[in-house]
Amino acid sequence: MAALLVDLPIDHFRLLGVSPAAEPEAVLRTLQLRLDRCPDQGFTHEALSQRAELLRLSADLLTDTVRRRDYEAALMELGQDHPGETAGLELAFNREVAGLILLWEANAPHEAFQLARQALQPPQAPALGSGRESDLSLLAALACRDAARQDQEQRRYESAANLLQDGEQLLQRMGKLPDQRLALETDLSQLLPFRILDLLSRDLAEQSARREGLAMLEEFIRARGGLEGSGLDGLAATELPAGMDQGAFELFFQQIRRFLTVQEQVDLYGRLQQAGSVDASFLAAMALAAAGFTQRKPERIQDARQRLQELVLDGLDTKPLLGCLDLLLGDVDQAERHFAASTDPELQAWMLDHPGDTLASLCEYCRTWLARDVLPGYRDVDAEAVDLETWFADRDVQAFVERLERQQTRQDLTKTEDNKWLLGDGLPLPLDPEGTLPLSLTDPAAPPRPDGDASDGGGEGETASGSFQWPSFPRPSLPALAWPELPRPGRAVWIGSGAFVALVLVIGGFSLVGLRRDADQTIAPDEVATPSLDETPAAEKPEEAPQPEPVITAAPAQAGDPSLRAETPSKEELEALLQTWLDSKSTVLSGDGSAAELLEPIARAGLITQVKRQRAADQAASVTQKVEATVDFMRVVSRSPKRIELRADVDYRDETLNAAGAVVKRTQQQSLKRTYILGRVDGRWLLLDFRPG
Repeated sequence: MAALLVDLPIDHFRLLGVSPAAEPEAVLRTLQLRLDRCPDQGFTHEALSQRAELLRLSADLLTDTVRRRDYEAALMELGQDHPGETAGLELAFNREVAGLILLWEANAPHEAFQLARQALQPPQAPALGSGRESDLSLLAALACRDAARQDQEQRRYESAANLLQDGEQLLQRMGKLPDQRLALETDLSQLLPFRILDLLSRDLAEQSARREGLAMLEEFIRARGGLEGSGLDGLAATELPAGMDQGAFELFFQQIRRFLTVQEQVDLYGRLQQAGSVDASFLAAMALAAAGFTQRKPERIQDARQRLQELVLDGLDTKPLLGCLDLLLGDVDQAERHFAASTDPELQAWMLDHPGDTLASLCEYCRTWLARDVLPGYRDVDAEAVDLETWFADRDVQAFVERLERQQTRQDLTKTEDNKWLLGDGLPLPLDPEGTLPLSLTDPAAPPRPDGDASDGGGEGETASGSFQWPSFPRPSLPALAWPELPRPGRAVWIGSGAFVALVLVIGGFSLVGLRRDADQTIAPDEVATPSLDETPAAEKPEEAPQPEPVITAAPAQAGDPSLRAETPSKEELEALLQTWLDSKSTVLSGDGSAAELLEPIARAGLITQVKRQRAADQAASVTQKVEATVDFMRVVSRSPKRIELRADVDYRDETLNAAGAVVKRTQQQSLKRTYILGRVDGRWLLLDFRPG
């Protein structure tokens, strides 16, 4: 009866496990081997007996010459009439389980699992507790695991996971074989990383698959205790999520990152950071840096810098990384400070041995860092496209950097609005009739500023000479970057002028737009004439033909003389001169009027007069000032034979004391940015002026 027959998708050759060309002797040997190697997974005796009977029936047919010839002819005719279809066997219902076992043994686990699962469904479902139910449940579990393993070998990970889930649900419904259920759960857990890889490696257009993969990845990371694997110490390998220890997980995560877009990684790390993952905080900063650089969005670079500043990572020196982000935001001074603060001796040695200047070494390090550590690892980012020239030529980048500079200037002014000692009165210096030099620089005896304080001069946006001085930087020797000649400022829009020039445009607090705005007033460094201290103001001089400048010979320094007479002073000598100025001024304001004499060899008369008037005002009010000012960082912005421009960070604090010595006013410790202008006068360098910024 048809109802008592089942079709099995296998022929006699596959069932027995022999080749269609096998001789009768080979068939019999194989039969004996199959009978001797009976499955030992726990099938009932009845199922194994039926299995042996089916093997003997197939061997009998294949060793009978006439029956085998007819069978082979039928197979050939079936192949011609129905190409691509598989020949099958018709078995009695009571031999179905044995046939399915042989189908599973014939390396057809997918078919065996589907048929076994079907046999466990109504209306042909076996009686509860019967041997048939037990055999079919066991066969379904074994076939399911093998089928999933085949799919995994073919990298069909999601298909393998679906099979394991179906098998687990089947056994759970049957309430059978808890050990096999646990094995299926373990296989499914260990398959999770491969499923994630399968889903995320698909085309970006398959959004549903990618969302599922991202959700699985995040859940997997959280189950491990974050990227750090918190709470996994002491667990056995079988207890670890997906069987991965921390080392294996890190290798997996490095592989999976390449299939994630930069925005997907930014979002993922952001959520993990909120859950308390420090590693995710660092990766979020790097992803933001990659996104900002490739998308020309400097606000993301700034976000990355802020996040990195807040991180404290054991064993990781973040100072060079912050320096690179500073550089991308046009803050060369801050970049230099971060690199100088690095504790990596190899980095410091590399910086010293670099053939170019400091700016050139920063550019090269930043470019290498972007190409090696930041941009790789994203599906939609070209790690080879590291072009600092294009970055600094981008108008959005230029506008953002200029906006940052304006904000920083306002913050500096707000931070020091009550500090007249160091900041100044905020008024611009008057220009002489030629519009080239401030009167206060042309004439040391020029009238003091309106409030007569001892400030370090300058208001927001003003330079010491009333116009921008184009910095003269040495040309670095970097073959990987085209270093163009430094152009003079003009009205033309700067496009494609090179990374080095783009960086120069933001040095000294001047943005690209600001440079174009001041271009008409720009003068060359060598054109800055530094007059002698007894010269009358330019506004009072009659017009006369220019006279050739006399040659000044430096006089030998006297013992205890703080003046700086070297024609090309070193950075250390310049920093010492600034510190002497700060210390001497502090001494004067503390009440020692005789200390003003110490200022004469290092500063112009106008600045000294302002210090004296500041002290006179304090004395009239019966107060003194206790000032602590230290040069924390300094670099040379530009230099010529007669003029040197310095940028310095000054650590500053002060207290105002009454006659009884009680503090009536206090300024807390703060760091102030200042630009100092030195001029060569009578063979020595004098401080001519200074300003914020």
